[in-house]
Amino acid sequence: MNFNSKVIHGGISEDEFTGAVNVPIYQTSTYHQKVLGGGPKWEYSRTGNPTRAALESLIADLEEGTAGFAFGSGMAGIHTVFATFEPGSHFIIGNDVYGGTFRLVNTVLKPAGYTFTEVDTADLAAVESAMQPNTRGVYLESPSNPLLHVSDIAAVAEVAHRYGAKLIVDNTFATPYNQNPLPLGADIVLHSATKYLNGHSDVVAGLVVVKTDEDAEKMGFFQNTIGGVLGPQDSFLVQRGIKTLGVRMRAHNENTHAVYEYLANNDKVAKIFYPGHPGTEDHEVAKKQMRGFGGMLSFELQPGLSAKTFVESTKLFALAESLGGIESLIEVPAVMTHGSIPREIRLQNGIADELIRISVGVEDIEDLLADLAQAFAKL
Repeated sequence: MNFNSKVIHGGISEDEFTGAVNVPIYQTSTYHQKVLGGGPKWEYSRTGNPTRAALESLIADLEEGTAGFAFGSGMAGIHTVFATFEPGSHFIIGNDVYGGTFRLVNTVLKPAGYTFTEVDTADLAAVESAMQPNTRGVYLESPSNPLLHVSDIAAVAEVAHRYGAKLIVDNTFATPYNQNPLPLGADIVLHSATKYLNGHSDVVAGLVVVKTDEDAEKMGFFQNTIGGVLGPQDSFLVQRGIKTLGVRMRAHNENTHAVYEYLANNDKVAKIFYPGHPGTEDHEVAKKQMRGFGGMLSFELQPGLSAKTFVESTKLFALAESLGGIESLIEVPAVMTHGSIPREIRLQNGIADELIRISVGVEDIEDLLADLAQAFAKL
């Protein structure tokens, strides 16, 4: 099936018990077992729930993986992925990952015995030089948050596998509509399903997809053991959101490219970070592995212009954290999403105080451009 059909009919798309075209919300914690020790399919909803299973099956289909797993947040999913590796394992991680991932690494995983080396994962030489005998994984975002850097997934996978490590890709910004990391060579792909997959800013959720049966068995064990699973109501909402992912992402892609063209011709903008920006290395790699350039864009104002004034002046672009909803959002990473990263590290990794990140929604593009224009006029 093609993508727009698969989001509607892929995975478990109807209720096996009633034929309902939407899998119902199975709001139950436990299940009546008719035979003692009979190995029932459903026994306890931390271990498995039909509504959650439908979502997990769907995301596995969309990412072309073996099995999917739904969690109470993207961070719960990331934590569980790392937990499947032995303490003492070393990881290479992108140097401009989401601030929450940075916080998890430095305040939870490092004290638990895991070690990390931060590199620019778009630099293959840097990735290879960071390899150690106990390196078990390479973790990257592509495009990254908030600088929209694009790593060559196939090339990084080749380096990782040559050293016996797995490649873990956060595909939140691209979504399965624009990119599929597993066929490119990644071993594990994850999403903050709070963002584009749900698409309506009303759920917090995380999804993980693995490539092999061995990783599926291990991930299922750790999901059940740690217990950070997604509830049935939120599972229902995320699956409902995914059904419109294709039409939404097409609109996000188109609107964001139009915003890029507007900013590229604005003399108050110093830099633009966007995979669709021609003449950049990110663009050349994105053309190879992405089908569209996504709904995210970051830019820096010219020196002396106030990011605070700009983001407080927009009207349709709401000043808010998160991204990927149908409404447009704007934020300053240094203060908001990446505020947990020490300033010297942020600056070293290119996240300037003046950097503005926007999540372009699906509103009428003329209204969005008019909103940006009136905010620029306030500077």
